[in-house]
Amino acid sequence: MSSNANNPLAKGLLGAGWRPLGRSLDWEYLGHLALRDTWKLSQKTLDIASDLADALSRREHPWWANLLNAFSENMQYELDEYWDYITPEPAAPDYRFKDTLSIDRPVVQAVGRDSIPIDYVLNRLQETVILRILALLGRPDSITQYYLDRHFEFPVEQFVDWDRMLVPGTLFAYWSAHQVWLKICLSQQQGKQQYSLIAIELLPLINKTAYNLAVMLSGYQSRIGQLASPYAIRSFPQEVQAFTDAVQQAVLDGDHLAVLVHGEPGTGKTAWAQAVSKEILQPLGFVTFILDHDAVENFAPPAYLERVCLIVNEADNLAQNRASEVAQASGKTEHILGLLDGTLYRSVIDESGLHAQQKLVVILTCNTTERLDPAVLRKGRIDLISQFTYRFV
Repeated sequence: MSSNANNPLAKGLLGAGWRPLGRSLDWEYLGHLALRDTWKLSQKTLDIASDLADALSRREHPWWANLLNAFSENMQYELDEYWDYITPEPAAPDYRFKDTLSIDRPVVQAVGRDSIPIDYVLNRLQETVILRILALLGRPDSITQYYLDRHFEFPVEQFVDWDRMLVPGTLFAYWSAHQVWLKICLSQQQGKQQYSLIAIELLPLINKTAYNLAVMLSGYQSRIGQLASPYAIRSFPQEVQAFTDAVQQAVLDGDHLAVLVHGEPGTGKTAWAQAVSKEILQPLGFVTFILDHDAVENFAPPAYLERVCLIVNEADNLAQNRASEVAQASGKTEHILGLLDGTLYRSVIDESGLHAQQKLVVILTCNTTERLDPAVLRKGRIDLISQFTYRFV
């Protein structure tokens, strides 16, 4: 008994604040029916008129019994069916709304100890972006739900947050100012709900909400947050600051940039990469991914992000010369070459997803270039290279 009392569905949608959604007569819609579906409209109108006449004109019953018969369950069903035909259905996304970003919530990490949870972190990132967009949009103009062959609406003035919404069916919310729909429905995975943002143009909202995110992909230490930079760019030596100016200009001029900095340990290569990402790239809307040796072989930039920065540290241990046995036993070198070229993840475009015209910046740091595969240093892959010599740390 207590478990039933704690179940929100035990009191139904009406008890949870929802109310039946009435379908209103739209004269413009009715006019379209009359012009374009004249025969069917006439037939249905004559049928319902005939049924009503039969219900009210039974000679073997008194007038009051005939009147009650007009309100019988069968007659009510026929009237509801006719009303649904002559009135438009509740609004829903149409063919113009092509941009879609979806995630199954809650995002749960389900991997073994020998697995790298990249998918989990990227799903968390996608969930974070969707929730940030919902927070930016605020209270919707309408919230409707279809459940058990009935339409319901929720008073928007009573809306608090999406986690508190009761969604046993399919929920739609709409923001007219941004032309964005939210669809929530039960996922194929038990106990999960699929959140889908649907819009004519979703990328501006994604760019506005994802610009300051950073993702560290490093095995079970992976996390999503904001980038921390221990040193400001102005604290580096003058020659490094001059190289930084060249990097900044190259970022502004092109859509793809690959940078390599090398030098002995303690020369500030990693700190510089983080400073560039935080002070230059983040204000331009870039999302930063820091990849370690476990992540680099299984990573491709999310297609829905327009501006992506990849930081790969210790590249000399990852993109090693493929003539060596170590490199031959690993696919990391080929993967880094694919990231530098952009061919690995751009070769096939999945038509079912949301794809931005991506701007990519790759920053590689290493102690020495001697162990790097010659293909990494080939002209056209690395745009800018610098050796750090000042003992910064």
